[in-house]
Amino acid sequence: MAFIQLVEYTTSRPDEVDGIIAEWQQAGQGKRTARRALNTRHREDPNRYCQIVFFDSYESAMENSQLPETQEFARRMAELVDGEPTFRNLDVVEDIDLTG
Repeated sequence: MAFIQLVEYTTSRPDEVDGIIAEWQQAGQGKRTARRALNTRHREDPNRYCQIVFFDSYESAMENSQLPETQEFARRMAELVDGEPTFRNLDVVEDIDLTG
């Protein structure tokens, strides 16, 4: 079953966050199990962000979390966010194509 993880956080250092995201993408190439990611910013609260990360399954997400590159990313990310990020773990129940 497809799986999505939402990571919500606030930061006043978005450029630095973007930098470590880019580094994680490079370092994890060929290893990570994340298939797609959206990085979003809250329109009414410009310091609030949400990453939406797509995986093939919950198990592949947990495998990705254990990668040294992901562990290092999480450690560095924690230094740049205000407070603790909120994680939401979501099984995809239905994926509807609305383009047709």
